[in-house]
Amino acid sequence: MSRHILLTGALAVSLLSGCSFQGESHVKASSPGELSAPVAKKIPHEMTIHGDTRVDNYYWMRDDARQDPDVIAHLNQENAYADQVLAHTEPMQAKLFDEIKGRIVKDDASVPVKKGSYFYSSEVEGDNEYRTYVRAKDFAGTDKTVILDVNALAKGHEFYSIGQLSVSPNENLLAYGEDTLSRRVYTIQVKDLTTGEYLDDKIEGASSSIVWQNDNQAFYYIKKDPQTLLGYQVYRHRLGTPQSADTLIYEETDTSYYTGLSKSKDGEQIFIWHSSTETSGVSLVDANDPNATAQVFYPRETGIEYEVAKRGEWYYIYTNYQAVNFRLMKVHQSERDDRSQWQDVIAPNDKVQLVDFTLFDNHLVYDQRENGLPRTTVRNLTTGEEYQLTFNDSAYASYLTGNAEMDNTAVRVYYTSLTTPGTYYEFDLASGEREMLKQNQVLGDFNPDNYQSERVMITARDGAQVPVSLVYRKDRFKKDGTNPLYQYGYGSYGATMDPMFSTTRLSLLDRGFVFAIAHIRGSEMLGRPWYDDGKKLNKKNTFNDFIDVTKALTAQGYGDKDKVFAVGGSAGGLLMGAIINQAPELYLGVAAHVPFVDTVTTMLDESIPLTTNEYDEWGNPNDKTYYEYMLSYSPYDNVSAQDYPNLLVTTGLHDSQVQYFEPMKWVAKLRELKTDNHTLVFKTDMEAGHGGASGRFKRIKEDALEYAFFFDLLDKQGN
Repeated sequence: MSRHILLTGALAVSLLSGCSFQGESHVKASSPGELSAPVAKKIPHEMTIHGDTRVDNYYWMRDDARQDPDVIAHLNQENAYADQVLAHTEPMQAKLFDEIKGRIVKDDASVPVKKGSYFYSSEVEGDNEYRTYVRAKDFAGTDKTVILDVNALAKGHEFYSIGQLSVSPNENLLAYGEDTLSRRVYTIQVKDLTTGEYLDDKIEGASSSIVWQNDNQAFYYIKKDPQTLLGYQVYRHRLGTPQSADTLIYEETDTSYYTGLSKSKDGEQIFIWHSSTETSGVSLVDANDPNATAQVFYPRETGIEYEVAKRGEWYYIYTNYQAVNFRLMKVHQSERDDRSQWQDVIAPNDKVQLVDFTLFDNHLVYDQRENGLPRTTVRNLTTGEEYQLTFNDSAYASYLTGNAEMDNTAVRVYYTSLTTPGTYYEFDLASGEREMLKQNQVLGDFNPDNYQSERVMITARDGAQVPVSLVYRKDRFKKDGTNPLYQYGYGSYGATMDPMFSTTRLSLLDRGFVFAIAHIRGSEMLGRPWYDDGKKLNKKNTFNDFIDVTKALTAQGYGDKDKVFAVGGSAGGLLMGAIINQAPELYLGVAAHVPFVDTVTTMLDESIPLTTNEYDEWGNPNDKTYYEYMLSYSPYDNVSAQDYPNLLVTTGLHDSQVQYFEPMKWVAKLRELKTDNHTLVFKTDMEAGHGGASGRFKRIKEDALEYAFFFDLLDKQGN
């Protein structure tokens, strides 16, 4: 394929105006100085399965090496076009950036977490983009020392990300992974915390998980497949030896499984986690044995999920065995392979989902969700007595966090709501007495009393009741159908988008927006059945729910039907692609970030990261039933000649989860077929991956871009 240059101005007009070239990418300009939307070349590529042939004219856009001149040129053309189209919004983008940044405390620190002899935390100062990791002998940090300055490490890199930090049992060595390409493939390095020097050891091609052996002479890590990027091999690396000499401890041969690593709270065992969408298991490695092998805790069974935690000679097992919403069981270590000996600790409940738990020497703390609302319970394991933790908001999110040691006398909880900034509490395990350790500060004139949150239930077309979390500024909302509505959704993998606070979101609320999270099927907001009813052959429920929520919220006066904006990313980007194919007239503007839109082609290609692991989420299109169902909603395959909303599409060139070419192809096909004159801009971060830009302030620019795009659309309506 030939190399193409970006043409602008009069030269572009003379060469390209009114022309259409089959097999050549170009930018079509209509007047001097005006850059028109890029028009991608079309090279038909046939794909046949189950007797059905699809023709993909933009298949050529896939380049795994990310070096093809045609691909890079077209992405640059799209970026240049987006910059020109959005140039008049740059003052608003700058204003929003300063506004959002102005709410952020520049000098901030995390709440210290005790592990071993030290309290570990991280700090950020001034305009630094990255955090500095420190430790101290006391909670107050009076003698803190720096163990890792990420700002110094990130110098010279357009993208820089640190994975898990793992300190050796003797507390003298720090192992961590670094990613400079945003592919989530890490290089592990080891720093001597007593001297500040680095060891010669360097591990390439790893995941971010690192667990030390108890003799401080070796650590365990996960090697990634260079093609699929799946972590599938667990190795033991002995310090001072080359990576080539590392010992293979476990290899996952089933490509539908992820592999993870962690250590028991008492430090005695290393857990190797095996997890697919519908099945999971654990293998055990003795952390005290330099020659340990992996032992299966209990054999994997299709459709059965379990995780374990260790307390003395007992294992506590979180599982869906004969429990649709999970249960907690326990078994003595000598009888773990006999499930008839497993005893209920928290019995299964079809109406209440067990979400999480953590163990202490004498207490169990567990999170549940009923009708979409969380609750946390503390149980004395000696007396069996229980009490629930209490909070102020009626609808909120809370998470167990920072509970690293068995002998803690308090349980730490992170708490937030749509109107309450993130808050760290500790509850005394014996008395239940609460202490607030920190509430994230919001600078400026923020007053939580200015905002109101609601939780409403929307009836979907099939009668299902869909929860929706709403927040708005009281003095800007009258429920008369005049407010712009920003509706967010995800709805996949059982991921529940809890009602959490956002300082960034205040820029919407203060301008009169109503913000809504649609807790559509595919999440677990209403328990595991809510997830099951939104995946595989039930996936269309996810899209229908989102559309039905939009219609109901505008009908009930929460938003103006002509001022609705929809936003989703990754699998939520698939949601965006589906809803604009099905009901484009409902949305004034849509932002699709790193969108998974070429569903069928991707799920037929086992060389693409995540494909095989996700058959239980989407279905395997090698099966005709799943193929036909997926094809009926796949956003890319269902682009048609119709009007579409104004669209902002973003991606990262190095994204390893949703490859850049999915949104690239989707935008090209939309440009080819859409019948409207609405704005369609496509921005590719040529340095970033799935998580977007690295650094705390760089990310704000992405938010400012999206908000300015939406505000501009309202301005064009005369609002």
